[in-house]
Parts: sequence; C-alpha cells; structure tokens
Amino acid sequence: MIHWPCIFKLEGDSELLFLASERQLINELDALIWDSADHLIDSSGQCYVVKEKGKGYVFELEGHSLSLASITRLIQEHEFAKAEMCITKIQFPSIQKAIMALALES
Repeated sequence: MIHWPCIFKLEGDSELLFLASERQLINELDALIWDSADHLIDSSGQCYVVKEKGKGYVFELEGHSLSLASITRLIQEHEFAKAEMCITKIQFPSIQKAIMALALES
C-alpha cells in the first residue's frame, strides 16, 4: 500500500516531483516522458516501479525502502540543482516531513 504524499524520482536527474495523491501522480505520468528506471518513493520510504498496464498504471513494490538519510540526500541534491538554498541546513525529523517539505515548491 502506497503511503501518500510521495515523491517521483526521475532516473539520471536530481529533480524530484512532489505528489500529494495517486490522481496527481497519474496526471503527471500522463504528461511526462518517463522511464521504467524512474521510481516512486512513498512517505514510509518504500520504493515502487511504475509500469503501464492497458490504459492505466500499476505500482510494483521494489522490495527495499530508503532511509531518512537517503531521502534527505535526494532532497539536498534536488535543492542544490536549483541553487536556491544552503543544502547543509536541510534536515528532517521523518521521511514524511521530508517529502512534505517539497509540497511548498508545488
């Protein structure tokens, strides 16, 4: 079960997309050019692979989860690429708070 909100990590890019709901994810997938190597990371740190199935999408659990430190590092890389914030100041008490921090950008 996916715990919302989530972030969508594009392979080979430091950009992260904040997603508040499955509906928002589907809208983004319909509009994006995405790759099978991209993945969804939920608020508990679980990683999912997105696959097209018919006219919809399925989300397959990858079998591993990311730690708070790993997600913080992804967000630091995301912010560094934008060059708008000192990344050493980016710290979070939980994975959910880390993902919610990206909601402010939306």
